[in-house]
Amino acid sequence: MQFGIFTVGDVATDPHTGRTPTEHERIKAMTAIARKAEEVGLDVFATGEHHNRPFVPSSPTTLLGWIAARTERIILSTSTTLITTNDPVKIAEDYAMLQHLADGRVDLMMGRGNTGPVYPWFGKDIRDGIGLAVENYALLRRLWREDVVDWEGKFRTPLQGFTSTPRPLDGVPPFVWHGSIRSPEIAEQAAYYGDGFFHNNIFWPKEHTGKLIDLYRQRYAHYGHGTPEQAIVGLGGQVYMRHHSQDAVREFRPVFDHSPVMGGGVSMEEYMEQTPLTVGTPEQVIEKTLSFREYAGDYQRQLFVVDGGGIPLKTALEQIDMLGEEVVPVLRKEFAARRPAGVPDAPTHASLLAARGTDGVQTAEQAI
Repeated sequence: MQFGIFTVGDVATDPHTGRTPTEHERIKAMTAIARKAEEVGLDVFATGEHHNRPFVPSSPTTLLGWIAARTERIILSTSTTLITTNDPVKIAEDYAMLQHLADGRVDLMMGRGNTGPVYPWFGKDIRDGIGLAVENYALLRRLWREDVVDWEGKFRTPLQGFTSTPRPLDGVPPFVWHGSIRSPEIAEQAAYYGDGFFHNNIFWPKEHTGKLIDLYRQRYAHYGHGTPEQAIVGLGGQVYMRHHSQDAVREFRPVFDHSPVMGGGVSMEEYMEQTPLTVGTPEQVIEKTLSFREYAGDYQRQLFVVDGGGIPLKTALEQIDMLGEEVVPVLRKEFAARRPAGVPDAPTHASLLAARGTDGVQTAEQAI
């Protein structure tokens, strides 16, 4: 099972000090978080893509390329790549290039995004969101799997005899997760292609999360990719830890109360009861995270956010240290012990390459 960190890259005021980092400081903090994640033995670092304030990660490939040059092992991912407003030709080119530079340590999470104004900024109509997601991803898959593409659709100009360059590393495209918190159409899309489904459930009750994941699992089996239990699932989570739970609660409560998403409604305690947010000791994080499989089943990737809401870099790095030293080693052991035979690991470049036919050409089923 893969464990890692994801960041949305928000620029927020530290509620304890009243200080707001500059964009430069926030960008550099994200790179420090990625390097720390590798240092402590985590598997994945993922960055969001946003084109509006107060967020800074408008160019994930630039950020991940910088990190790739300074790391050796960690998988670099997005959370998410905006399949609706990015051109699929540019996605194909950019992420194949990143895949080469990172020696295969790249995958993508595709999503529609949750910011309405971004659509007209890139010449799109939010009312076409689902249609754009479906059509653009269908084209992206062909660009990565076919050397010459002739294509015509609804939302962009046709392609005639087009070859995307560079070609994917070793002829193996990056593995794709489809990220959604509310859209059954995206769960269906992930299932249709046999891709992964990532439910970033940090703001959603477990009952909703369980229903959408179950839909994806059932449709994954329907399309003949395997049993529901073999579907590839990822989850989000948010943690804030101290070795005494009362210290964690005292420190995080102002972050919660000042959050434009979490604060202003139910209490922090009620919020923790309904969502994956865990504020407490490493042991409490372990217990809560292990409970996710009760509604999500046996899954392949668990990502945590540790730096949102104005949490300073020093504190975020402390959280990663505790994850790497005290939490993840236990979670690896416990999840592995509870994992039934036949449940696959999360795909990597190496495993996808090994799954190719012995002649180096993917079978038709593998290419779907």
